[in-house]
Amino acid sequence: MFGTRKQPPIRTLIGEATVLEGEIRFSEGLRIDGRVIGNVIALGDEPNLLVIGEKASITGRVKAGHVVVNGEVRGPVDSSELLELQPKARIEGNVRYERLEMHQGAQVRGELRPQAAEDKSAVVKLAPAAGLSALSHNARVAGDRQTKEST
Repeated sequence: MFGTRKQPPIRTLIGEATVLEGEIRFSEGLRIDGRVIGNVIALGDEPNLLVIGEKASITGRVKAGHVVVNGEVRGPVDSSELLELQPKARIEGNVRYERLEMHQGAQVRGELRPQAAEDKSAVVKLAPAAGLSALSHNARVAGDRQTKEST
């Protein structure tokens, strides 16, 4: 509806009976229901989605755009778009997010920090030269008034 965009499709599933050791890099959507020992990192600047299921366990760093947690993460979590902490979410590590949705029952042992404005590329807009002249003129007029009132 307002401000929402279509979710990328989940193209990869790590099943409940699976244990993976090592770093996982993915694009689009990934759902984890098993155990991962290693970092889970989204590739590229395209929208991506990581779903960590209720029985899932990750020991390592998590970094993606939209992250949904309903399982366990031991390590830092970095969400550049939306972080959803569902009722059975358990995170041991620092969390950084752009937007946060936290359900009752979710647990975080670590710092919750919104991404700072400095993390994003800054856009500086300069006023046109005519605008600056008008500002200087207004400042001079105000200064002249103060001088006249003082005398």
